[in-house]
Amino acid sequence: MKKMKNLMALVLALLMVVSLAACGSKDDAGKDDEPKSAIEEIKAAGKLVVGTSADYPPYEFHTEIDGKDTIVGFDIDIAKYIADDLGVELEIVDMNFDNLLMSLDNDEFDMVIAGLTKDEKRALTTDFSKPYLESKNLILVRTADEAKYTNLESLKGAKAGAQTGTIPYDRCVTYCGEATTTGLAKVQDLVMELKANKLDVVMLDYMTVLTYADVHDDLSAVDVGIPSDGEGYSVAIKKGNTELVTYVDSVLDKLAADNKIEQFIVDAQKLAGLEE
Repeated sequence: MKKMKNLMALVLALLMVVSLAACGSKDDAGKDDEPKSAIEEIKAAGKLVVGTSADYPPYEFHTEIDGKDTIVGFDIDIAKYIADDLGVELEIVDMNFDNLLMSLDNDEFDMVIAGLTKDEKRALTTDFSKPYLESKNLILVRTADEAKYTNLESLKGAKAGAQTGTIPYDRCVTYCGEATTTGLAKVQDLVMELKANKLDVVMLDYMTVLTYADVHDDLSAVDVGIPSDGEGYSVAIKKGNTELVTYVDSVLDKLAADNKIEQFIVDAQKLAGLEE
C-alpha cells in the first residue's frame, strides 16, 4: 500500500510538472506571437522601404551622382529624414505610379512618398499623413502655342496627356475631354509626345511643370486657372497603421519647424536643373 501511495504521489507530481511546463510554454508562445507594430517591424528589419515613381522632378527622379544612377528629389530627402529618425537604412522601390498604392496594400513597402495627394477615393483604402506641401495646378505646353491657352475654356478638345492613375489625369478628362485625353505611365514619355506635336497639353504638378519648362526652351508653364482639388502632398501608409501615421506626422512637424522641406526643395530643384 505504501509503495502504491508513493507511486501515485510521483505520478501526480509528474503531471503537475508537465502541466506547469505546458502553461509556461503557452505564456511564452503568447508573448512571442504578439504582433509587432509597423514601427517595431521597420526597426527589427533595420530598413525603411519606401515606394515611389522616380520620374517626377523635382519630387523624385533619376540623376547621375559620382558616375552612378541615383534616385534623388525632395520626397527622397523626406524619406531619408524619416529613416534617419527611426535609426534605420532607407530602401527605395521604383515603379509605375499607378501600381504604388496597390503594392503598398500588399506589404511590398512601408510607405509611399511620390508627389501623392489624398482624395476621397484613395482614403477609402489608404491612410495618409498630414500634407507636407501645398498642391497647385499648371499645364505644360509648347512655347509656340502658349498664347492659345488662357483659361479653362481654351482647354476643351485639346489633345491632353497625364500620368495614368493620377489626379492630373482626371483633370485632363474634366477640362479637355475624355476622347482627347491620353494616359501614359512615365512623365518623360508625355513630355516627348508634347515636343513631337502628338499632344498639345500635359498636366502635371506645378513644380514638375516649372522644371520641364525651365530646362526646355521650347516648352512653357501656363496657369489657366485650374482650381486646386486636393489637400496637398502626403505620405501614404497602409490602411489601419495609425501609429505609423501619427509618427510620420510628428516627423513632418519637425521638418516644418526647422524649415527643412524648403531646403530640400531648393536642393532638388538644383539637381533637376531648376535654379531659383
